[in-house]
Amino acid sequence: MSSSRYFIETDLEAYLIYIASVRNLSSNTVGSYKRDLLKLVKYLQELGITSYSEATESVCSSWVGNLFAANNNPKSIQRHLSSAKGFFKFLLKNQIIESSPFDLISGPKAAKHLPDVLSPEDVEILMNFKPSNNIEIRDLAIIELMYSSGLRVSETSGVNLNDFEEDMQFLRVLGKGSKTRLVPIGRFAKQAIQNWLIEREKIQLSSDALFVNLKGGRITTRSIQLRLKRLALKQGLPPVYPHMLRHSFATHMLESGGDLRTIQELLGHTSLSTTQIYTKLDYQHLVKIYDEAHPKAKKI
Repeated sequence: MSSSRYFIETDLEAYLIYIASVRNLSSNTVGSYKRDLLKLVKYLQELGITSYSEATESVCSSWVGNLFAANNNPKSIQRHLSSAKGFFKFLLKNQIIESSPFDLISGPKAAKHLPDVLSPEDVEILMNFKPSNNIEIRDLAIIELMYSSGLRVSETSGVNLNDFEEDMQFLRVLGKGSKTRLVPIGRFAKQAIQNWLIEREKIQLSSDALFVNLKGGRITTRSIQLRLKRLALKQGLPPVYPHMLRHSFATHMLESGGDLRTIQELLGHTSLSTTQIYTKLDYQHLVKIYDEAHPKAKKI
């Protein structure tokens, strides 16, 4: 190790390569880990820490306190702490350290916020328009597919023409961690995509992406976000964001009798606990129906 480098830098670079190439984390996730850990590195440097043995539990706890003092919210602090725990676990696994100073450190509990969900009526309003040009035909196909199959915005942007199977009844989706899943496509989404494919052939293409811009390149996630927000406002709705369509897909599936395991598979969630947040939304829906319909629940 070069004497001009801070003691942690080489190991940090190795860790970032590891989570990118071995754990197959997305570039966005790797970037988030890097930003969090660089804050830790800067803090240790400012304290004059020159070795892992000096980075004690007390020092690392003070870093968490420093994040709190800098007005980071509990969720952000938990993310920073998770990044640090992962890095030191990597060091431990590779016998660079004998124990992790972060093992017994816990961050503040973040308040659990339920995801924003559109009502079925709002979804109908959002999609109830007659496209006036090829871009709006594309936008309708994007919205129909995201709601029909519960796709993330990055997954939607990443769809290629050869990802369809069984005469466009199913779609192979490359999700988080480079994991592939097969999702069904509803008939309205299929029709909207077929309408878009006719328009797509009129564009000079430079990509095999399903959804392209006017220059023929793959549409970006940012473009999808902006187009969806603009269309929602045009339809008289508050701003709608891509993940709201995914949340709405899951919630409406559950409200219609879909089981949690199936929804977990369709969403591509690794853990069932991630999917269980939708049961809380469904519970709220049931309580609302009860309050409106049950004679004993009506307020006098």
